[in-house]
Amino acid sequence: MLKIVNSSLITSVLAFGLSSQVNAATNVNEALANICTIVQADDKGELRKKMKSVEDDFRLKLQDYYSGISCDGNSLIRTAMLNNAEEAGTLLIKKMPKSTLNEPEKDGKTLQAWVSEKGLGSNPLATVLAARI
Repeated sequence: MLKIVNSSLITSVLAFGLSSQVNAATNVNEALANICTIVQADDKGELRKKMKSVEDDFRLKLQDYYSGISCDGNSLIRTAMLNNAEEAGTLLIKKMPKSTLNEPEKDGKTLQAWVSEKGLGSNPLATVLAARI
């Protein structure tokens, strides 16, 4: 009888732990739901608030969730460049580690290679990126 109680208790604890992890992932997705819109609107203050709330609530820094966000197939920094969102893009570039800025993104191209390919070398964010790297 004691073995049944112990195994039931362990099973329910594991089930609760797994469901809380799923809820946490769902909550993070909800918290980041409109981040693309914020970047496109070049709302630096709102972006800063969003990043701070995700860090406080979920203990995640920008580099932890950056690669998981796609705005119409582009990363947040690429979205900022395409929308001339200078303030939001500058904040994103300054908050990302230099090593991450040099890494290839999902399409296999680094940010600098993508900027060159798209002809965005005159974009102010391209200058900020080059200075940071």
